[in-house]
Amino acid sequence: MVTASVKSILSKKSSYKVNGSLWIECEGERFFGLGRVELLQRIDETGSINKAAKLMNMSYKKAWEMINALNSQAAAPFVITQTGGEKGGGSVITDEARQLISYHKNLRQRFAEFLERETGKLHL
Repeated sequence: MVTASVKSILSKKSSYKVNGSLWIECEGERFFGLGRVELLQRIDETGSINKAAKLMNMSYKKAWEMINALNSQAAAPFVITQTGGEKGGGSVITDEARQLISYHKNLRQRFAEFLERETGKLHL
């Protein structure tokens, strides 16, 4: 609850909004957020880390580092790579990746609702 003393500090002429970013950390480092969600979704769409990185204007090296971090910090890999073959291999995301993407989507929705509620309290 925003107290009357806090409201008295805010200018009546201005519009305020509670805002923030959301991600999951592992061992004090970013583990899972919007960038990694997008990368996984693009890998799922294209079947390729390289193509996914290009769609995001990201270097292949950075995408590969993100995938390695995800795979090494999780209990099961999020991306499985397949090398060689007639079409040059490819990559697929796992069910675990899909589950965490879904969890993160729902978490972001709850976070957005929290931000909206808190912003509403500023305007009472």
